[in-house]
Parts: sequence; C-alpha cells; structure tokens
Amino acid sequence: MAAYEIIDHIHDVVVVGAGGAGLRATLGMTTAGLKTACITKVFPTRSHTVAAQGGVGAALGNMAEDNWEWHMYDTVKGSDWLGDQDAIEYMCRNAIPAVVELEHLGVPFSRTEEGKIYQRPFGGHMRNFGEAPVQRACAAADRTGHAILHTLYQQCLKHDAEFFVEYFVIDLIMDSDGACRGVVAWNLDDGTLHRFLGRITVLATGGYGRAYFSCTSAHTCTGDGNGMVARAGLPLQDHEFVQFHPTGIYGSGCLITEGARGEGGYLTNSEGERFMERYAPSAKDLASRDIVSRAMTLEIREGRGVGANADHMFLHLEHLGADLLWERLPGITETAKIFSGVDATREPIPVLPTVHYNMGGIPTNHHGEVLRPTADDPDAVAPGLMAIGECACASVHGANRLGTNSLLDIVVFGRAAALKAGELIQAGIPQPALPGDSADFAIGRLDRLRHASGSLATAEIRLDMQRTMQSNAAVFRTTEVLNEGCAKIDGVASGLTDVRVQDRSLIWNSDLVEALELGNLMACAKATMHSAAARHESRGAHAHEDYPDRDDGNWMKHTLAWTGADGKMTLTYRPVHTWTLTDEVKYIEPRARVY
Repeated sequence: MAAYEIIDHIHDVVVVGAGGAGLRATLGMTTAGLKTACITKVFPTRSHTVAAQGGVGAALGNMAEDNWEWHMYDTVKGSDWLGDQDAIEYMCRNAIPAVVELEHLGVPFSRTEEGKIYQRPFGGHMRNFGEAPVQRACAAADRTGHAILHTLYQQCLKHDAEFFVEYFVIDLIMDSDGACRGVVAWNLDDGTLHRFLGRITVLATGGYGRAYFSCTSAHTCTGDGNGMVARAGLPLQDHEFVQFHPTGIYGSGCLITEGARGEGGYLTNSEGERFMERYAPSAKDLASRDIVSRAMTLEIREGRGVGANADHMFLHLEHLGADLLWERLPGITETAKIFSGVDATREPIPVLPTVHYNMGGIPTNHHGEVLRPTADDPDAVAPGLMAIGECACASVHGANRLGTNSLLDIVVFGRAAALKAGELIQAGIPQPALPGDSADFAIGRLDRLRHASGSLATAEIRLDMQRTMQSNAAVFRTTEVLNEGCAKIDGVASGLTDVRVQDRSLIWNSDLVEALELGNLMACAKATMHSAAARHESRGAHAHEDYPDRDDGNWMKHTLAWTGADGKMTLTYRPVHTWTLTDEVKYIEPRARVY
C-alpha cells in the first residue's frame, strides 16, 4: 500500500453520485450547513437522470381531478403488493410539494394555457382507485430528467456545494462495529487515491442495467453502490425484479418514453391490431409496464410480430400530427429518426421490450437509511450509511415500478436523506481518526486488478455476463432456464479471477475502470439470477411460467441476497411492511391486479 499516495478529506457527509438523487441530497445537506462532498465518476449533467423523458408523477390535479391517495393506490397496485406501504405513503404524499419545490427551483415545466404545470397520462396512473387513466405526469416536453438534473446542479453551484468530478469510488470504509466511515476513491485525472471521511455516506449511484445485453441504460449504469454494499457484507434486496420497458427502439434499445402513449400513441401487431385491448381492457396501451411488455412478448411468440423476422411491434404516433410531436415529444421524434431511420410524423416506430429499471437494490427505510436486517430486527439500520435513487430499495416500487415514479423517487428520497442527516448529525463535530489500514481493502482490490494478467479481457467476461442475463433472466422465466442461469452466471463470475488488464497506469485508465465496474455488475447479476430462481411465483416484473400466479401466502416477502467472502450467494427474507405512516390512510389489502 505504501506505493500509493493517499489524500485525506474530512466532511460531515459524503455523497457518491451526482444524478438527480445525489444532487437533491447534496443540495439539502449543503443548505442545512453540513460540509458535503459530492463524488461522481462523470460530470454531473452527464448522469443518467438526464435520459428520463416522460415526466415526474404528482397528483397536482392541473388537468383533471386527482389526489395523492389515488397515486398511492396505483403505486401499491403497480408494485403487485410487494411495496412497503409506509414508504409509498411518504413518497406519494410528498410528491406534490416536491414538484412545486422543483418548479420554484427553476425546472422549466411545460405549461397549460392557464400557466399551470402540464400533465400527461402515463401507464398505470388512474383516477378513483383504478377507474380510468388520469393525467398525473408533470412534464417538461419529453426531456423532464434533463430539466431536473440541470436545475439541481445549478442550485448546488449556487449554494457552493463541493464536487469531486471524475473520481471513481472503489469501496466503502467500514469499521469494526459495522459502521460506514466513508469511501476510498481514485481521481481519474491525476491518478491519486483519496479517503473521504464522513459521519454519513450516501450512495446515489444509479442502476445496473448494463448487466444486460439490451437496455436503455447509459454505459455508466454499472451498479457501483450495489457492488460496494455487497462486498461490505450487506445484502441486496429484491434484485429479481427487473423492469423491461415496452418501447425500446428495435435494434438499439434506445428509449421511447411512455409519454408517447400518454399523448395518444398506440401499439399494433403484424395484423394491424391494437392488441392491448385484449390484455388490459380498461387501461389498454397505458397499462403498467410489465403488463404491456409481456403482452408484446406473447404477441411475438404467437407469430404476430412485425418485420422480416416477426420479432418486434409497431408504435404509432403519426396520427398525432407533426405539430404536436415537435411540441410535446421532440426528443423521441429525433431519436426515432437517428436510431431507427423512421420519421415518426409519417410512419410507425419499431419497438421491443428492453431492460429499463431495477426495482431492487440496497435495502433502506423511508429516510434513506441502509438496513442491516437480522432475524430479530428486519429493519435494523447500518450506522453511517444511506442509499437513495435507483441503487436503493425503500421499497416504493416493489415488484414493478410505475412510470414517472423514478424521478419522483429521487427528489423525494434525496430530500428525505438530507432531512434525516440534519437530525442525526451536527456540522463540524470532530470525527474519530480512521485506522491506518482503513483503505487497504479498497487499494488491494485496485492493485490486484491493475496488475491482473489473466487470459480473459474485461469485455469478453462482460459480454458473457450480459448474454447470460438476457437469455436466462428475461421477460418470461422458467425453473429450468433460471437454474441454468445460476450455473452459467456463477461460471462467468469465476472468470473474474482470470481477467486481463493491459493498461497499468493510474491516469485515465479506462481499461481498469471497466474492470472495476465489471466486478460491481457481476455482484448485481448474481443476486438477480439467484433471487429469481428461488422465487416460485409470478409477481410484477417476475413472470415465472412454472408458477403463473401470485402467491401471497408464501412469497409476500422481500428477498435478501448476501454475497459471502467466497463469492457464493445466500438468500434470506424480510417481511413487507403492511402498515402506513399515518391514520389518514389504511393499509391497502392485496387483490387481483387487473388493468
């Protein structure tokens, strides 16, 4: 370890990640007077929140009658009753002030003629407890995430937040009592290593979509926070629930927002039939994403796919007219032209379900505090550690996330983490010094990979992993396919000991970065495959053909996947929260999930 220079930093709070969740937490903590470091491996406005298109969900009622209790019901129903209803109540109740706050911060929402925030319908969002679709998605054209991310970054700069840009966080620093004390990070620009000491460390590192071959995620979405938590001996929760977005562009996977269907777009098969009427008579094309994705897959299976290989569907927007498309959906109109060669104002867009979002992640409570569940206390907290955004599992999304609840999740729980940090710590209080060997685990991992001289390139192992996940943990699953997937993914993971890194430098070594990211992705992939193989039911995004029904008696519980020191997975479970935060709303009893 003496070969590496280590630079120490002391802060009240260390935030890892500068997407919407990380920036909202950083803004809240900085304005509360806490000395906060925000560490990010890409420039903040390149974070994946920039790609969110359709809107942020909140029952403002600007276009039609709405209220937050209907939003809560839709979220519980969308989660297929695996969501924790105390956290869901917290999110939906706080959605309205959170969006108003974003407006006041400067987010340039689209407007109605009266000057109110424009809202569009979105899949699974209904009025009067499932009666009919409602306009709940607060939109900035089809670039809502872009607008939110840039606004939050500007506000952070206004409040003099401290950023460490293009630093790669290698691992958490955990003390002998199991508390998180900070992180070890690598400055890609000059090759130096840094220890960031903080009373609280907040992980806001995003999802792990790049564990799959075809996904809507950026190449930076590599599950870094999840990997760090797994190596620290903490569990990953509900990783078997991976959302396939119905409308990824065929061939490229680029996202066509659900907002396109919210504006009146619809899907057809090779017979020109609007087939969603068969699968979801009430909501039709605006049913929940897992419902639409499975319907499309069934249509293709039964020979009604379009194209030369009959392997995708058509999304029609041309009937909406060029004026409306360029006003409300300019980004996806341009995306369709670039990535599919289609003029969406004149012809349909070829689409196929594509991996989009990870419902599972690092288990937390509704304050963002990471859990270290025990048999006696399934809600025990891991001191000094928080997680928010897609890397976390509060669990507000349960087995399936409703569209627009991702942007809502990041701003509500980014704010919640800041509020809780303000309660837990005071600014500037001296912290115990770190032991001299506190960085050894992280630096040892970096050094081993830096000098790895095996026979397999990182890209080879990564491709094997992605193809295994795409084939064995897809829209539909069977016992045979999942068991085969467990054996395959464990075999692929064993190749990490034979990885080859050719660049030995520490300055802008993308070869080494990708090797480190692959370790994080592999931890996520293994948790997903093993958790899915063990869950003998169909619920939300987990469609198990050998167990086609939801089984509340045996499987109304959260999966916890623990990674041992030998890399083997162990599964335990914790109960779903069947209570609410206040007496104002009652627990929503499970029922058939029909759209």
